[in-house]
Amino acid sequence: MNWGIFEGLLSGVNKYSTAFGRIWLSLVFIFRVMVYLVTAERVWSDDHKDFDCNTRQPGCSNVCYDEFFPVSHVRLWALQLILVTCPSLLVVMHVAYREAREKKHREAVGEDGGRLYPNPGKKRGGLWWTYVFSLVFKASIDIIFLYMFHSIYPKYTLPPVVKCHAAPCPNIVDCFISKPSEKNIFTLFMVATAAVCILLNLVELAYLVSKRCRECLAARKARAASASSCKQEDLLSGDLIFLGSDTHPPLLPDLARDYVKKTIL
Repeated sequence: MNWGIFEGLLSGVNKYSTAFGRIWLSLVFIFRVMVYLVTAERVWSDDHKDFDCNTRQPGCSNVCYDEFFPVSHVRLWALQLILVTCPSLLVVMHVAYREAREKKHREAVGEDGGRLYPNPGKKRGGLWWTYVFSLVFKASIDIIFLYMFHSIYPKYTLPPVVKCHAAPCPNIVDCFISKPSEKNIFTLFMVATAAVCILLNLVELAYLVSKRCRECLAARKARAASASSCKQEDLLSGDLIFLGSDTHPPLLPDLARDYVKKTIL
């Protein structure tokens, strides 16, 4: 797989990401993709060839290998990296869609006809929801794959010796994994980086939600302040109209006024 093309596609995500998103993307490429390309594929390249069992029964070693390694670490990591980085491409596609709409709008109404999006890359409206969905999806994918690794390989580690009794093995045989300590080190490293990526996604999600809540509260306070100021202006204008008129309101109601006249007379 040509990971260089994949990296080139994701490099545009930095323009539309927060600081946490840029850290996440750097962590993915430096500590996950580069480690996968440089070391992981070489460490696991001889896992089937050097998987040795203490029996000469034809097919026994293949069956035992398939029983203990139902899915290779390398293939699981490749699938995980692809699924984790795809939502970032969705954000780029959404921004490209906005820019295309803005271009068509300008061609239709001209430069003086207003704009659909003041800044197509700003996380507002549908783009904000797309970005939030991408964060939730990325964190969920990493959590699911960590659970899969733990269910297939308990504690994320490989034992040096595997007990196998699957057919056509004549009895319980011992099978030996190639370089188990080295594989365990890289497995734990990949698990740790995935956990850090999950933490960054959750922190960025909390940052975006809290920022949007603050903006909504500020907008609500501004609307309340403008509404109260409008009411005060209406009251002041009514008082000014009333003071400028020739007729003045009675200070007392009619019944009280008649009572005063009778008393004076």
